[in-house]
Amino acid sequence: MTTTTTRRPTPAEPERPPQPRHGWWWRLLHRWHYGFVGLIGAVTCFCLSLTPSLLPRGPGLQAVVGGVSAAIGYGLGVLVVWLAGRLWAGPVRRPGRTAWRVLAATAAVAVLIFLYLGAGWQREIHEMMGLEAPGRPRYLLVLPLAALLAAGLVGLVRLLRHAARGLGRLFGRVIPAPAARVLAGLAVVLLALGVLNGVVLDGFFAVTDRSFKAINGETEPDVSPPEDPLRSGGPGSLVSWASLGKQGRNFVAGGPSVEQLTRFGGAGAQRSIRVYAGLDSAPTSRDRAALAVAELRRTGAFDRKVLVVITTTGTGWVDQDAVDPLEYMYRGDSAMVGLQYSYLPSWLSFLVDKERARQAGRDLFNAVYGAWSKLPPGGRPRLLLFGESLGSFGAESAFSGADDIRNRVDGMLLVGPPNRNELWREFVADRDPGSSEILPRYGNGVTIRFARDPATDLDVPTPAWPAPRVAYLQHPSDPIVWWSPRLVLSRPDWLGEPRGADVSPAVHWYPFVTFWLVTADMAFSTGVPAGHGHSYGAEPVAAWADIAPPAGWTPRRTAELTELIATRPG
Repeated sequence: MTTTTTRRPTPAEPERPPQPRHGWWWRLLHRWHYGFVGLIGAVTCFCLSLTPSLLPRGPGLQAVVGGVSAAIGYGLGVLVVWLAGRLWAGPVRRPGRTAWRVLAATAAVAVLIFLYLGAGWQREIHEMMGLEAPGRPRYLLVLPLAALLAAGLVGLVRLLRHAARGLGRLFGRVIPAPAARVLAGLAVVLLALGVLNGVVLDGFFAVTDRSFKAINGETEPDVSPPEDPLRSGGPGSLVSWASLGKQGRNFVAGGPSVEQLTRFGGAGAQRSIRVYAGLDSAPTSRDRAALAVAELRRTGAFDRKVLVVITTTGTGWVDQDAVDPLEYMYRGDSAMVGLQYSYLPSWLSFLVDKERARQAGRDLFNAVYGAWSKLPPGGRPRLLLFGESLGSFGAESAFSGADDIRNRVDGMLLVGPPNRNELWREFVADRDPGSSEILPRYGNGVTIRFARDPATDLDVPTPAWPAPRVAYLQHPSDPIVWWSPRLVLSRPDWLGEPRGADVSPAVHWYPFVTFWLVTADMAFSTGVPAGHGHSYGAEPVAAWADIAPPAGWTPRRTAELTELIATRPG
């Protein structure tokens, strides 16, 4: 018997609706899997990065800031979606074509508007600081350069994520999948950090260390060993010329001549004393400080009218515009002493040599104070202290607070203090009610005062200012003073107050973005005219005239000396 099987007709396959044709931008986003919310974050942060900060930015720097900001914004958007997926019980709807079109149109309009506004803001800041502003068309270069940088940063993170997933699948063959994913993620993160720290950073520091060590051994073409025994490295000096380092040689060979002092101050001028100990002058910071004091004794520094202890910047540099005024004011009846603790730039020294700056400032001042304090009160010079930038950090390190300063110095000038200065932060945090962060008033100005313009601000709250006098100079536009990691998530007081005279009213705080804007400002903080940013020019003249004026000094002499320092060559 034969059984016949009848095959049932299968229903016809439903025809797929025709797929819509998308533009090139849609295919690009789909190919690279850029998320909708992530792109919102990227566009938002990029537009905010075009807002003004403390200093002017050219198109190249703006592209870097914009690219990093866009990458951060994209990452934040992806993080929001990931958290929503973990916390939301139901499925998360994906945006459709209409949403993507709205995003594309909105982003294009927003970016063009902010590019136009950003160029205007930069023009305003350039003009505010006396600089020529770049034309608006050049700012169109910001967009493609920033997009390439942002895509590269996002791609790098994705590469690490793919590596973690692949490693997780490999581990999943021998351990449970959840544990494998966690272990793989940790392994990739640790490996990336290890490569960054052990290869990239170590290599960077090794190269820069060799480079700046070589620079430290150089001598400027117009600098030669002094023939004066009153200068370190000269005849009879306990410190060799070769051991001073580049900046030490510049310091001891510099300063006004007796003829220049006589032209400004009249008869009776004498050769000033300059003492310096370089990194190669003695093996330790304490030994270098002891050697410097021995040099002060050899040169007769304790018999002068004023003795200035200088804490140098990272390379050992001393700002001649800040110390020369005292030699003019006292007609050379002065002595100055500095000590080198590093040959790296201040920003790099702050990262790797910060403790050396602290130790050097403490060792030098304590050694000088130990010798100075043993002299009869009526027979010893005025003891002054100076530090600029990272040098102010080291100078502060010799003291525990305001009372300690009052008890051990006759005057102190600290210029452009970094935000990490401990005493500066303490004084600013404890400022008198009603005073601002950019121009605080501490203890009613009895000892410590702050100034944007020392010619006027040091008279506040009253012109009467009992000795000893301590002054901090800080520009509202100086990113060295205002940069802090707290800018990432916290709005500082100085961005909640009326802006300083050289800061645009359009400067506002935005999470993450402001941190990168001020970080970028730090890279070019001295590339602006004097009176702005981290460039203080001849302003220390007016500060010293208030802190430690010689007998008979007048405001007219201050104005004349300010003009001389501001207009001299070099």
